[in-house]
Parts: sequence; C-alpha cells; structure tokens
Amino acid sequence: MVAAANQQDAADQVSGQLELAEGMLVQEVGWDSDCDESISEAIEDAVGSELLEEDTDEVVDAVLLWWRAGDGDLVDRLMDAVTPLTDDGSVWVLTPKTGLDGHVEPAVIAESAQTAGMLQTRTAALGEWAGSRLTLRKNSAPRK
Repeated sequence: MVAAANQQDAADQVSGQLELAEGMLVQEVGWDSDCDESISEAIEDAVGSELLEEDTDEVVDAVLLWWRAGDGDLVDRLMDAVTPLTDDGSVWVLTPKTGLDGHVEPAVIAESAQTAGMLQTRTAALGEWAGSRLTLRKNSAPRK
C-alpha cells in the first residue's frame, strides 16, 4: 500500500511539473539505456496509458524527447517531433543535468527551438535530467 502511494506521489509530481493529465497521449522519442525509466513510468501513471513509440501514427498531446550532446541536430529532431503534435501540444526536451555526460547547454535548446518555430515556455528538474517545455509559436511556418 505504501509503495502504491509513493508511486502515485511520483506520478503526481512528474505530471505536475510536465503539465500532463489523465487521458493525454504522450510519445516518447530518443529513449536509451541511460534514460530514467522512473520518469517514463510516472508519466504513464499520470496519463493512464503507455507512452507511444517513435513510429506512432497517433496525434499526440506531448512528446517526451530524451536528448544528449552528440545525438545529432536538435533542430531536425524538433521538426520531426512536432509532426504528430496537436496544435496546442508541447515537446519536453529532457537532457542530462549540468556536469553529467551528455549535458546540453540551455542556450542550445533555446536557439534550436527558435529555429524550429518553437518557444521555450517552462523548465523542470527531474532527478538527473533537466526538462525544457517547447511549444509551437502561434505564427510559425506550417509543419511538414
């Protein structure tokens, strides 16, 4: 009973920070063995369903993008990530915190977001990962 309560508390904390709610569809992109599985599990508990894989055809409310330095071009990845999003959806870019392998400077995320037609609207601290919430600019170029 205590374990279930602690799991629900973790889900509530993560969903509150990431602004996710029951019934939302969330796609997970860039997951690898270095990612924090407890974050993914907390999101699943919060939204009440499994995270959708990268190749989903569903329209999603949010994309959880795990990103590390050396993963490639963030602008290209963001352009791909917005394709399945609803018009008012968001992309959460999760990167290792400062001092950890794979850390990405916040300025790189902000510049990449701007180039991809997005705005950074919020940040969150999730264990050893830092989250940046990106949304589409209202007058951005049409998505592909």
